[in-house]
Amino acid sequence: MFKNIKDRIMNKKRNENINENITENITEHEAWELNQSLDKNKALLQTILDNDDMVTFRDFETKGKASLKCFIVCVNGMVNNEMINENIIQPVTNASLDEISKQTKITDAFINKIIVSNSITKTSDVNQLVCSVLYGDTILLIENETEALIIDTKGWGMRGISEPLAERVVRGPREGFTESVMPNLALIRKRISNPDLKFQFKEIGVRTKTKTCLCYINGLVNPKILQELMERLDDINIDGITDSGMIEELIKDAPLSPFATIGNTERPDVVVSKLLEGRIALVCDGTPFVLTLPYLFIEYFQANEDYYNNYIYGSINRLLKGFGFFLSTSVPAVYVALITFHQEMIPTPLILSVFAARQGIPFPTVVEAVIMLIAFEILREGGIRLPGPIGSAIGFVGALIIGQAAVEAKFVSAPMIIIVALTGISNFLVPKMFGPLLVMRLLFLISASFLGLFGYLFGVIGLFIHLMSIRSFGLPYMLHTGDLKMQDIKDTTIRAPWWTMKNRPKLLANEDSNRQFTGNLGKKER
Repeated sequence: MFKNIKDRIMNKKRNENINENITENITEHEAWELNQSLDKNKALLQTILDNDDMVTFRDFETKGKASLKCFIVCVNGMVNNEMINENIIQPVTNASLDEISKQTKITDAFINKIIVSNSITKTSDVNQLVCSVLYGDTILLIENETEALIIDTKGWGMRGISEPLAERVVRGPREGFTESVMPNLALIRKRISNPDLKFQFKEIGVRTKTKTCLCYINGLVNPKILQELMERLDDINIDGITDSGMIEELIKDAPLSPFATIGNTERPDVVVSKLLEGRIALVCDGTPFVLTLPYLFIEYFQANEDYYNNYIYGSINRLLKGFGFFLSTSVPAVYVALITFHQEMIPTPLILSVFAARQGIPFPTVVEAVIMLIAFEILREGGIRLPGPIGSAIGFVGALIIGQAAVEAKFVSAPMIIIVALTGISNFLVPKMFGPLLVMRLLFLISASFLGLFGYLFGVIGLFIHLMSIRSFGLPYMLHTGDLKMQDIKDTTIRAPWWTMKNRPKLLANEDSNRQFTGNLGKKER
C-alpha cells in the first residue's frame, strides 16, 4: 500500500502541472508520513484520494482565542452523516481550547473531552488512515499535530437478518448471516458468552483489503490446525477477494478434487456447533457464507436440524441421505450396465417390458442416459437462475413437457425418464454435494458403459481410494466413516442421544474433550 500511495503521488506530480507550492513540496519521505503542517497533510490526502467524487473534505476550527484548524475526510454513502455532524463537527466547533490545560496533549484532549465516540484511534500511518477512510471511518487532522484521529462512523446500508434460503429448517433458529462482517460476528458472540471465544482479523487482497476474521474457542481449537490456517492465509497473494469461495479455493487441500475439504454455511447456529467441537470459522466481509474447517466427508450428511429433533428421526434422516447419495451416483450406471451387459440378472417380465419400451429408440442406452442427465441439469440450473416463482414453474413444467415429448417422439424410453427422475430427486437429499455427485455420476456411467457392473465396481473402488487419500488440514477426510467403536459412531451415520455424546470428536479438540460435565443426564428416565 505504501508503494501504491507513493507511486500515485509521484505520477500525479509528473503528469500534471501543480501550481500550489504546498503540493510541490511533498517529498518522498512525506509521502507516507504525516507532519505538523495541516496544509501539507491535506494536500497529501487530496492527492491520494483524487478523482473520487464520493470522498468529502471538510475544513473547520475550534472557537476561542487559541483556535485550531481542523480537517476531516470521509466517504459519502459509507458513513453516518448525522453522527459526524453531532459527534465530531459540532463538539469541535463549540470547544474552547483556552480552558484546556497546556500540559494536555491536543489529540488526547480531543479524544477525552471533545469528540463523542466509543472508538477513536490515533495514528500517523498514512496507509492506515487511507484504509480506514475507505472502510467507512472518518479521519480528523489537527493543526500542528503529527497524529490523526480515526473515528468510527460506519453507516452503510446492509441487508437485514433473515433465514437463509438454501438452508431452511422446520425446527431451529431462523437467523442467517448477512454480507457485513461485524453483524455476523455479533450473531456468533451472542451465542457463546465466553471470553475463550477469540476473534482475529486479517486483511486479504492487495487492492480490496477485504476484512476477514478467524473465530475459534481457546482451549478447544487444535493449535497446529490454527497455525496451518494462518500460514495458508498469509501465503495468499491476490489483488482482490469478493467472496469466501475464493479463499476456500486458494487454501483448500486437494485442489483438484471435486470434494470440499472446507465447509460453508449461512447459519450462525451451525458455526457455533462447529466451534464447540474445536473447529475454526472464517468470516469474510461481503458474503454471508462462513467457512468452517477442518471439514470431513461425513459432514455432507449432517444437518443442524438433526440435533433439534428426536435422535431417532435425526438418525433416519442421515440414513436416507446416505441412501440418496448411493441412488444419485449409481442408479444410471447400474441401469446401463444391466440393460447392456447383464440382462440375465433382470427378471424376465421386467426385461421384456424394458425392451418393449425401447422399440424404435435410435440411441444406445448410455447415450440416452447422458442426454437425459444433461437435460435435467440444464432444467435445474435454469430454474435456479430465474426468479423464484418463475424458476420453479419452468422447472416442473419443462421437465413434464420435455419428458413426455421425448418419449412420444421416440428419442428416449419411458424407463429412462424414471431413472433420471429418481436420480434427480435423490440428488436433492444431499444439496451441498451437487458438484461431486455430478462428476461421480458421469464417471460411473462411463465406466459401466464399457465394462458393465465390473466397470461400476472399479469406479467405486477408485472413489474410495481417492477419498481415503484426501486430508483436511491434517485430518483424514474419511475420519469416523468406517469406525466400529460405539463412541466414535455416535455422531456420524447416526445421531445418538445427547446424554450419550459426552466427548467431542477426536483429533479436533485440543485438550478439553469433555462436552458434558455431569454423568447423570438422562439416567432417570432410562
